[in-house]
Amino acid sequence: MFNVSLDFEYKSPIDKVWNALTNPDILAQWVMENNFKPIVGYKCRFWNKEIGLVVHSEVLTVNKPSQLSYTWIGGPIDTVVTWTLKQEGDITYVHLEQTGFPDQSTEYYGAYYGWSSMLEKLSSYLSGESI
Repeated sequence: MFNVSLDFEYKSPIDKVWNALTNPDILAQWVMENNFKPIVGYKCRFWNKEIGLVVHSEVLTVNKPSQLSYTWIGGPIDTVVTWTLKQEGDITYVHLEQTGFPDQSTEYYGAYYGWSSMLEKLSSYLSGESI
């Protein structure tokens, strides 16, 4: 199995980063439209009408403000996304792990570059820039 693994640092408090990962209105600004709720067992969707993508998710872990995980199932992808946050001083370290890719396929690289782009949008949101 192959995993997408990304690390980012944000000069923002951990609670603000957590809110950006769990508030559906904020998620819509940097990931995609959704009906997400940070409740273990909650089933939700993320969608992008422009490209016809619907991702089905179920929340697996909510340990505010340090860990969040949910399934990420759409098209041929059946994976788990896990966010791990840690604050040191005024920096919040964010680790994203998307596990369960059977190979380094188009979907794997799409996830890698897609999350990289989205995490840059998150950076803009956290710094107060419009996205």
